[in-house]
Amino acid sequence: MNIEIIGTESLGVRGLSCFVQTKDRKILIDPGAALGYIRHGLLPHPFQVAVDERVQTRIVNRWSQATDIVISHFHGDHVPLADANPYQLSIKKLIGLNPHVRVWTKSIDYLPPLEAKRADAISSILKIDLIDAQDSTQGSMSFSLPVPHGLEGSDSTVMMTKIEDNCRFVHASDNQLLNETATDQILAWEPEIVLTGGPPLYLRDKLSKDQVRRAWRNAVRLSKAVNILIIDHHLLRDFEGVKWIKRLVGKTEKQVMCGADFMKRPRMLLEARRKQLYRDMPVPEGWHDAYAKGKVKTDRYWNQGLHKSAAKERS
Repeated sequence: MNIEIIGTESLGVRGLSCFVQTKDRKILIDPGAALGYIRHGLLPHPFQVAVDERVQTRIVNRWSQATDIVISHFHGDHVPLADANPYQLSIKKLIGLNPHVRVWTKSIDYLPPLEAKRADAISSILKIDLIDAQDSTQGSMSFSLPVPHGLEGSDSTVMMTKIEDNCRFVHASDNQLLNETATDQILAWEPEIVLTGGPPLYLRDKLSKDQVRRAWRNAVRLSKAVNILIIDHHLLRDFEGVKWIKRLVGKTEKQVMCGADFMKRPRMLLEARRKQLYRDMPVPEGWHDAYAKGKVKTDRYWNQGLHKSAAKERS
């Protein structure tokens, strides 16, 4: 089994996309990417946009290669969109690409109106039937019943995926480690490797101390049971998430890391660094409007950002 984490917060974008190759399948999970539209009162920095462009290109490439595509839920950082903003993956980039791919999703019965609308757009625009996969096994893939997107009682739910080949891998999506239902299901699958979203510690006014403690307990349970625990997504929109992972490493003899660590690439916590990016690489007024109209490119910021990131790694 080969696991490629394509885009997540430690790799510079919002999402939890990955590409898993087994002996008989090529499985793309959560083929979406986004940037926080406004963070600290600021639009995405052009260096973030440059990284996002490259992640989107990789997702499109993997879409063309996939035998199977799995969509855990229909939030804008996990799926291509018909009404994508300039920093999200547009369905238009996928039209006519790999029309016979199998697309596995939750049952329509578990989709709130906005998610149902997005599911319909993917099906109708790409002319692809979405297959109800939840609570089923399809060859080397198994799918959970919907579990809460975060806390119990959440209006949104996610479908988790187990892939079994020469090892067992679980993509646990946006459960955020905030409920025991999801953690129990992951443990019941007995995986060796887990990729999961962590708690949104950056939402300090919305996440209670009890909820943070609950996420910690679930993280500890997983870290002691699996060989490799990869925690990312919401957790790494803030540098507090890095401290959280470091503290978790000290609680287990197993491997705990973020997506960038797993891919052996430098961490690019660009959501957490947005203010700093604007200070280090000033952005002219009107840049974002010009970018949306295709009048400016990100090349200068890409080169500048890589240079500064390399210097930061050396220091």
